[in-house]
Amino acid sequence: MDFAEFAATAAAIDEETADLEIQSLVAETLQEGGDDLATLVRFLLGRVFPAHDSRTLDIGPRLCYEAIARAAGQNVDADDVETRLAELGEIGAVAASYDFGGQQGLAAFGDGSRETLTVAEVESRLRELAAADGAGSQETKLDVLFGLFNRCSDDEARYLARLVLAEMRIGVGGGTVREAIAEAFDVSVESVQRALQLSNDYGLVAETAQDGGEDGLAEIHLEIGRPVQAMLAQTGTVSGALDDWDRVGVEVKYDGARVQVHYDGEEVTLYSRNMEDVTEPLPEIVATVEERVDVPVILDGEVVAVDDEGSPLPFQQVLRRFRRKHDVAKAQEDVALRLHAFDCLHADGEDLLGAPLVERHDRLVAAFDGEKSSEVSKLWLCEDAETIEGIETDALAGGHEGIMLKQPDAPYTPGKRGQNWRKRKPDVETLDLVVTGAEWGEGRRASVLGTFELSVRAGDGYETIGKVATGITDEQLADVTDLLEPYIVAESGTDVDIDPAVVFEVGYEEIQSSPTYSSGYALRFPRFLSIREDKAPADADSLARVERLVETGDD
Repeated sequence: MDFAEFAATAAAIDEETADLEIQSLVAETLQEGGDDLATLVRFLLGRVFPAHDSRTLDIGPRLCYEAIARAAGQNVDADDVETRLAELGEIGAVAASYDFGGQQGLAAFGDGSRETLTVAEVESRLRELAAADGAGSQETKLDVLFGLFNRCSDDEARYLARLVLAEMRIGVGGGTVREAIAEAFDVSVESVQRALQLSNDYGLVAETAQDGGEDGLAEIHLEIGRPVQAMLAQTGTVSGALDDWDRVGVEVKYDGARVQVHYDGEEVTLYSRNMEDVTEPLPEIVATVEERVDVPVILDGEVVAVDDEGSPLPFQQVLRRFRRKHDVAKAQEDVALRLHAFDCLHADGEDLLGAPLVERHDRLVAAFDGEKSSEVSKLWLCEDAETIEGIETDALAGGHEGIMLKQPDAPYTPGKRGQNWRKRKPDVETLDLVVTGAEWGEGRRASVLGTFELSVRAGDGYETIGKVATGITDEQLADVTDLLEPYIVAESGTDVDIDPAVVFEVGYEEIQSSPTYSSGYALRFPRFLSIREDKAPADADSLARVERLVETGDD
């Protein structure tokens, strides 16, 4: 398929407001996808790689602006592109506003004329971007991007720019594609949903539905080495769990980082909550699995930092290890880690997502030599509040966050934040918020960012809900500044605008109505708690959740 045809389809979807019409447009596109089907699905979702693939294009806004400027002509630079972005408000509109096609350069094609771009070629070139690494990689990325933009029509440039910066935003989400696959290839939504849960790959599922129908989808299984989304929890209460369930599964809630363990019997691969490969910085977790587990498995668990006595350390200590790419052995000496596995998704060739929690936990215990093990989180089955409160008291005394409440008979549902898992933390309420702005400090803090603008998800964008400046040490401020500086997109005096990329966990005392912030709410006494490096902006808390907290009084 020509990339121009994809761009025209994206434009038609972009202009449509009715959900069913959008679904039909997507279904028609999938039916015409042919060999490009998997790529088309991912492009429509604003992705180049499957969700389980940790590769990224690693293209910052500034590099994209430079590529656009180079393709636009000698009288345009990246600052001009940024100025036009401020006027038009969206990078796709900016790219479409320039007349590309006449610039020469290392990555220009032929004589500068617009040779037809295909979907397959765009994907191939974007994969080259993701593979570029080391010295000279930024210039390579710039050359490849320039070469693509130099061959684009207005609509092609619009959607290429959005795709490159992961800002497709045409109203196509996972649910739309799921329904469209079922419509396009005459298969049930349930079979598509099951295949998506097991593969975490919309492109693969679309191809399978096209080629094999219901029978083909039924053959999709969990695959060791292909991570799936983690099951998520909502905030809950002990009384609510006891009212809803005959008995309550209780586990310790660890102050660590989520990790998915894949072991094929020979090799261990570890994935973060965002499905990034974190095997290399966690060698002792690899060694633990190799030593203790005797069958191929996919496990869900938490990695916790511990001191010399084995007592848990704060979450930030875990992140120091997750971020480490060099001198891992030294980092291992400084911060020791321990695995607490609490679920088993696959064991010895058998998928267990549909099995009840109690069965999955039995398989988890069996995977660790069938013995009681400190690596396996204990599961208590309780029928009264007094017993649960006793477990919580012991968990808090042990330095942990609190407890998890789980429905003992519930299946494991990847990516779902349902009522079957509930987290109970007795301390300050928290929200996971996206950093969208900041202010440079004053005096001795003039070289670091000191106050941070916080936003919640709202539709395709973000709405402000407050600022936080307390709870961050000077050492943390330097680290946070280093983390955020690559995402600064504009500055005015001491104020900076930041591309949504980093998530803070923020504690607060109360949520109040306020005209000061665009969300209509403000946090009372906000306090920085941690950087949620295990969360992407898409996983941050939403305005809808804030509204529910205010309505129910749970704040």
